[in-house]
Amino acid sequence: MANAQFAHIDATVDFWDRVRFGGGLGLSTESGFFSASVSPSAIYEFNPMFGLGVGLSGTYTNRKNFYKATVFGSSLIGLFSPIQELQLSAEFEAFLVTRNFDNPLFKNDQYWYPALFLGVGYRTQNVTVGIRCNVLYNGDKSIYANAWMPFIRVYF
Repeated sequence: MANAQFAHIDATVDFWDRVRFGGGLGLSTESGFFSASVSPSAIYEFNPMFGLGVGLSGTYTNRKNFYKATVFGSSLIGLFSPIQELQLSAEFEAFLVTRNFDNPLFKNDQYWYPALFLGVGYRTQNVTVGIRCNVLYNGDKSIYANAWMPFIRVYF
């Protein structure tokens, strides 16, 4: 009976009362290198167990005397919490990557890069900490250093 109550959907709740907003900001600098990103997102919680959301992302990277890159994209995320403390996730991202090299020996390029992350995290209220794996990882084209990535997810 407790599971049925946990999954209960209250039809009297307003749509916007079920929407949670969050996202991420990123900044990385070192000598001759700069990278900044913005990634807002929103999740609709159908009930305490299931959520579905969308996100946008933009990143600018500059390595002095080597290249400049922009990455723009969107994502679709599904969240499942079989118990309150455990959150399973599946997130599909599609990014348009544009790289412009300062050295003519390297060819400028533009391509779409997909990523499908499967993740697991520990959830407490509106914060989830966990790890996810990109099952479509391609080391030659990826915008990520490797397939495995820790995450902190916060929605308000």
